[in-house]
Amino acid sequence: MSIDTETARKVAKLARIRVEDDALPVLANEFNAILGFIEQLNEVDVDGVEPMTSVTPMRLKRREDVVTDGDQQGAVLTNAPDAREGFFAVPKVVE
Repeated sequence: MSIDTETARKVAKLARIRVEDDALPVLANEFNAILGFIEQLNEVDVDGVEPMTSVTPMRLKRREDVVTDGDQQGAVLTNAPDAREGFFAVPKVVE
C-alpha cells in the first residue's frame, strides 16, 4: 500500500492537523515508512505465542481484598482545610 500526497492531505484534514502543501510529500513518505514497518511486523510468525505484559515472566503480587484501615474519617479530615458534616468541603467552581 502506498500513500500519495492527496491521501496524506486527507489524513491530515481528518486529524485536524494543518500541513502546508510543500510538506505533504514528506508526510506521505513518513506514512509510507510507517506502513512498511507494519508490513514487516505482519510477516512475523506469532502462532502459539501468548500475549505478555513484560519480557520477564512475572506474576503480579496479589493480596486479599479485605478492609484493614477502616474508621479513619476523623484522622483523614484533620488534613482538610475545610470539612463539613464528615466530608471535604470545596469551593463552588460552576455557577
